[in-house]
Amino acid sequence: MRIALGISYNGTAYEGWQSQLSRLTIQDKLEAALAKFTQSKISTLCAGRTDSGVHGLMQVVHFDTDTDRETNSWVRGVNASLPTDIAVQWAKIVPSTFHCRASALTRRYAYVVLESAVRPSVESNRVGWVYRPLDEARMKSAAALLVGEHDFSSFRAAACQALSPIKTMKRIEISCRGEPQQRYWRFEFEANAFLHHMIRNIMGCLLMVGDGRQSPDWILDVLAKRDRDAAAPTFSPDGLYFLGPTYSPEWGIPERTAAFDWLP
Repeated sequence: MRIALGISYNGTAYEGWQSQLSRLTIQDKLEAALAKFTQSKISTLCAGRTDSGVHGLMQVVHFDTDTDRETNSWVRGVNASLPTDIAVQWAKIVPSTFHCRASALTRRYAYVVLESAVRPSVESNRVGWVYRPLDEARMKSAAALLVGEHDFSSFRAAACQALSPIKTMKRIEISCRGEPQQRYWRFEFEANAFLHHMIRNIMGCLLMVGDGRQSPDWILDVLAKRDRDAAAPTFSPDGLYFLGPTYSPEWGIPERTAAFDWLP
């Protein structure tokens, strides 16, 4: 039997998604809870690995098991053994042909950034922070240049293991709430796939355009050089959320969780 789960988590206390020797990862905590619930070893695959400090609103995982339970039991039973900052949101029995990564059509991320002269406090680790005023029109102009199929080598981490740097950015949406120097920005990204640190490196560039240090057309130069040194420094993981993948309707996989409405 193949089971798919939707997982939400606050990534602040963890060393990313993927299992490590430290056992301080989301995957390690989830598999430990699954083992306790099923009384057997469970190995999971995820739709998109997240870095240390990155949060997830709807990570999707799948695994195979002989344990037969109602879907609600998978949610309640596994959550009983998970830390309070990780929770299963839904469970679904899926065909053996479903693969959380290979079946995904797109991946979605959101960055929430506080623009303020004062650093975050109650929202520490949950938002990025800039103290320079940002210009929405400039950032939207730059973001539009990244939509479509491009070689994103300039936004790729040195340790990236992807076979190709060519990805298709489906959309980048930018909005804000509040007054200048006291507002929250929300950047949403959707692509067929992302390179390691790709969004964090794009964010660094968009913010340099937004605060006037670079022009919107600078993005074209960064793309053309296909060199990581051409882009801005990698932005902090604070405020980065994996919104989850999207799938063909035939799989019946949810596209959102309640936390989507919690983000600014």
